[in-house]
Amino acid sequence: MRKFLVLLLASLTLAGCATAPAPSSTAMNSTAPTRAPQRFAWVTGLKPEKAAYYKELHANAWPAVNRQIKASHIQNFSIHLREIEGKLYLFAYLEYTGTDFAADMKKMGDDPETRRWWKETDPCQQPLPDAAAAGKIWADTTEVYYLP
Repeated sequence: MRKFLVLLLASLTLAGCATAPAPSSTAMNSTAPTRAPQRFAWVTGLKPEKAAYYKELHANAWPAVNRQIKASHIQNFSIHLREIEGKLYLFAYLEYTGTDFAADMKKMGDDPETRRWWKETDPCQQPLPDAAAAGKIWADTTEVYYLP
């Protein structure tokens, strides 16, 4: 998990896209729309011999890790599992609501409990060839359709 978040920073140039700052009393009466969260999705393989352990970890995710994810302005984070032609794949999706993705991901990467979590999850994952060649676990995806 750590590598897909930390190494993602090197591959993405992100504009600050987030919810507006806390509204002032004047802004509270405004009808100006807020900007939508920025959406991210990635894919990676899952080692078959580690699949049960990976699912068990996520069925009992550590509270400190969940708190750090939320503190990093991440919402609607999910990981999905799919078998394709006998191989296991993970698909991750999240929405980022902050204003500085790189800084929030650095804070997450510096969190000792999150780093400990990644030491458990990283060995379970099997990068796709293009991600592995880039030194990443999770391969970036391209959004081709969105319906709000």
